[in-house]
Amino acid sequence: MQQWPDANHIAEIAAFVAVAEQGSFTRAATVLGRDATVLSRRVQSLERTLGVRLLTRTTRHVALTEAGAGFLARAQAIAAALADAQEEASTHGQGEPRGTLRLALPATFGRMWIAPYLPEFMATYPQVRVDASYSNRFADLVAEGFDAAIRLGELTDSRLVARRIAPRRRLLCAAPAFLDRHGAPVHPEALRQLPCLAFTGLASHPNWTFGNTQGERITVRADGPLASDDAEALVHAAVRGLGIMLSTDWLVGRELAAGALVPVLTEWLPQDEGAIYAVVPSTRLLPAKTRAFIDWISNRYSPIAPWRGG
Repeated sequence: MQQWPDANHIAEIAAFVAVAEQGSFTRAATVLGRDATVLSRRVQSLERTLGVRLLTRTTRHVALTEAGAGFLARAQAIAAALADAQEEASTHGQGEPRGTLRLALPATFGRMWIAPYLPEFMATYPQVRVDASYSNRFADLVAEGFDAAIRLGELTDSRLVARRIAPRRRLLCAAPAFLDRHGAPVHPEALRQLPCLAFTGLASHPNWTFGNTQGERITVRADGPLASDDAEALVHAAVRGLGIMLSTDWLVGRELAAGALVPVLTEWLPQDEGAIYAVVPSTRLLPAKTRAFIDWISNRYSPIAPWRGG
């Protein structure tokens, strides 16, 4: 497919987005201040370029085809990016980040370790408005028009540009009262006879795999009174002494610091890859608002992440 470097192609995308959103060439023409026939020619040219029909037209209605519906989300993202670029370019001389910053954040991590500090970021950059989405699904930054995201674990989307902002450590932990009743395990095999609290969102669920410095590796099946896809629910259960939990340091950092939970089997490390990353669709022409957020969150977690007492 050919590249779209010129203003004509940009105008064609804008015409298509306006017609799709307004459901009418006439209404779109009013919004854009253009003649409806001009918009019709632009949409037809766009369809010829793509080699597919985007709209079905009748005397009264305009509707998206299946291809048009799929293309609209990306076209809207392009239009939004252009609007942000124009706004930023107009204030480039001031060098001040501004505009709407759309963030895709992991639900639990975002609530615990980003949301409390966002007011600090917004106070530093008062011309930036934040639109934050908290979800455990991996949003498509390009298709959905997000400026940046925080990702945990391993990165699989090769289209994204990532900055590692903090390490992530897996560990086993339990309440002191639980260990008083059951004793502290000295080998992963002991977990087979102990109540475990299992996070069903773990890719290897229900199996937990550990390794030690001698190169030994063992996998056990986690079984116990509670399994959940809500990690915070498991933390509450662990604090109440219901079982041993496989967790991450950021999730139980406060409980560890308070002594409500203590690490167990520290010589056997859960086998885990990845860290905590800030990701963007591309660093090419990165808006000032996005660069400001990436720099701010990186500095906020350095040199010691807040869940480790930083």
